Amino acid sequence: MRDSRVGTLPPPCSRTSDRVEYRDVVYAEIDGYRPLTLDLTVPATATASAPVPLLVWIHGGAWRRGSPRVSESWLGAADPVKAALAAGYAMATIQYRFSGEAHYPAQRDDVRAAVTVLRGLAPETGLDPDRFGAWGESAGGHLATVLGLDRRETGPESQVQAVVAWYAPSDLSAFDRTPDSPEGMLLGPAAQQEDAVRLAGALAHVSRKAPPTLLVHGDADPLVPCSQSRRLAAALTEAGATAELVIVPGAGHCFDGADLHEPVRHSLEFFDRNL
Repeated sequence: MRDSRVGTLPPPCSRTSDRVEYRDVVYAEIDGYRPLTLDLTVPATATASAPVPLLVWIHGGAWRRGSPRVSESWLGAADPVKAALAAGYAMATIQYRFSGEAHYPAQRDDVRAAVTVLRGLAPETGLDPDRFGAWGESAGGHLATVLGLDRRETGPESQVQAVVAWYAPSDLSAFDRTPDSPEGMLLGPAAQQEDAVRLAGALAHVSRKAPPTLLVHGDADPLVPCSQSRRLAAALTEAGATAELVIVPGAGHCFDGADLHEPVRHSLEFFDRNL
């Protein structure tokens, strides 16, 4: 049996005057599953004595499809990863198990494991372990919020200090949970257990200890109603946490019909204020 590659930094696949890129860093090896990997890009100026903040990008796709490589997707038009790198952040784009591979909370545990490994790599790569942010869209936004808010059975090594979620579900009990629905596939047998469904959403984990959270949502979203972000933002504010809500007028899911550059700008400005 080969030695584990978890947490081992491979040689850079690209090095330029302004950034260093590592591809396919293994962050988890779970028996019976493919190795889970992430890509990490760090400003060339980052060092242990001058560390930079890290943003962890979590892609969407109804928990059952999608790719962390943003430039290859519809988001390439505004490319949040490229924009964050230009703003001086390091960026990690991560895989996680799809709902056809494992049921929730496997996905939450995967993103936690990615953050833990990245924090372990911080001295070697020039990341600031006290300035980690999670940034996700749709299903990835759901995982970003539970990463930030659900602190059961975990420690500070897997926590982030700020969260941005775009058009994310926050209460899965509000959705169809038939076996072939995205939520039903994610939850599996637990889809019929009300307490398990409740605990799978960020709304169940709101507290004043929540990290600063920005929610961005189109008010014409037909797939994930804007009320999901409104409710979570209101609950966080009522609990005494820092929460901001940006409504994109007329935008559908994936900000369809809106200028993608504006949500990117709002998100990076939020991270600037809170990391």
